[in-house]
Amino acid sequence: MSANLILLILIGVLTACGVYLILERAVSKMLLGMILFSNAVNVLILTVGGPSGHSPIGGPDQPVDGMSDPLAQAMILTAIVITMGLSAFVLALAYRSYTLTTTDDVQNDPGDEEVAARRDGEDPED
Repeated sequence: MSANLILLILIGVLTACGVYLILERAVSKMLLGMILFSNAVNVLILTVGGPSGHSPIGGPDQPVDGMSDPLAQAMILTAIVITMGLSAFVLALAYRSYTLTTTDDVQNDPGDEEVAARRDGEDPED
């Protein structure tokens, strides 16, 4: 089985851009990164599903060899619905955060900064 090289390059570019955007501090960029990463996984599942063929629902006289695999398409459809729900949730969180702080950036937690500043072997009570 040979995979389409253009689709594999597209998957790599979408994954790289998605991971880069997920690591940003702004919630809107994180959301875009999550959507790009999800699309990369969907294209990967479609590529791994094999070449296209006849419809999987056919009569009893249709040969099984030329049929396409419907599982990959069903998984992608499910992933699209899950990504849409997660995107709506993140948009609601971003809107709530913007109304409270008037910024889109995620701030550092003071407790996390304290833990990051602590050296190894240092007693926390000192």
